[in-house]
Amino acid sequence: MASSDGERLAPVTWLFGSPEPTAQDVSEPVVSPSATPPPTPRVVPPVLSQEEIRHALAVATEKITARREVEESDRRRDDHATTSSHDEPGRFQRINNISMHALGRRGMSAAEMRDYLLGREFESEVVEGEVERLLGVGLLDDFALAETLIRTLRDRKGLGRSALVAELRRRKLDPEAIDAALEDLDDDELARALQLAEKRAGQLRSFDSETARRRLGAFLMRKGYSGGVVQVAVDRALSRSSNGPVFR
Repeated sequence: MASSDGERLAPVTWLFGSPEPTAQDVSEPVVSPSATPPPTPRVVPPVLSQEEIRHALAVATEKITARREVEESDRRRDDHATTSSHDEPGRFQRINNISMHALGRRGMSAAEMRDYLLGREFESEVVEGEVERLLGVGLLDDFALAETLIRTLRDRKGLGRSALVAELRRRKLDPEAIDAALEDLDDDELARALQLAEKRAGQLRSFDSETARRRLGAFLMRKGYSGGVVQVAVDRALSRSSNGPVFR
């Protein structure tokens, strides 16, 4: 009886007593809440030399500097784009005023105007736009300027062909404009050289014939006349005693 009662009580004790053990309970040990956890190992940083520390600081400084330069470049680009979009009318008015003021003082070639505006610190694309505008409305015209300069320099200063070409090139006129203006230039160089020589001969009265000839020839050469034209003009000017001075 006792054994059979004991066999009946065993499942009852299991049922109402402790719960049925699980697989986790079997495989993992039970840790008491009061048990002390194992200490976490302390990581000891490596000891760096002075040279390694300086190198690390230099690398960090370079990275910070590079990042700041990129940020500053982006900021300037954004500012420039904003300014360009909002200041376009004012910038056009300023460059227009400057170019018109320059043309009011004297005639200018397209190259001269371009250099002048670039010297006023305008951007190249803005300068090109203004030069194209002036060419389009006829305020810049190398062909017309070449003709005007030749006429003025020839009549007022008596310059010969080579001196005229040198002056037009100095003014940076278009080579095609120079050639076109010289085609219309009459070839009567000798008549103009002789006229200049006769006027100049009056100032050489106190010199002997050889000195007067040398100085008169040098004067005509500086005016841009060719050697053949100079020789003929000097001979004729000094031989016309009735129209010029009497030399010793």
